[in-house]
Amino acid sequence: MKVFTIAAVAAASFVMLSATAAQAGPVPQRQKNQAARIHQGVEAGSLTRGEAKALRHEQRHINRFRRDALSDGHMDRKEMRILTNAQGKANRHIHRLKHNGQEVR
Repeated sequence: MKVFTIAAVAAASFVMLSATAAQAGPVPQRQKNQAARIHQGVEAGSLTRGEAKALRHEQRHINRFRRDALSDGHMDRKEMRILTNAQGKANRHIHRLKHNGQEVR
């Protein structure tokens, strides 16, 4: 009986964690990719210190929204859409600032 109870609790925990991770979708990986692009832009000199600071601030805002959206245990469609749109906007900002002709010498 104890083995069955432990197995049932473990299975339920796994299902709950999997559902939360699935709802988060590709968001964490996309955030990591954007952070890496910002870092690469600074290293290559295509982003100034001020541009990088503004982009990192935008990334913090997105991370804060994601954390707040998941605070109740799941992310609904509206929250996911807002988050995806914010990441797309941040992606465009990174591209524009990396290719605006300003270089750090």
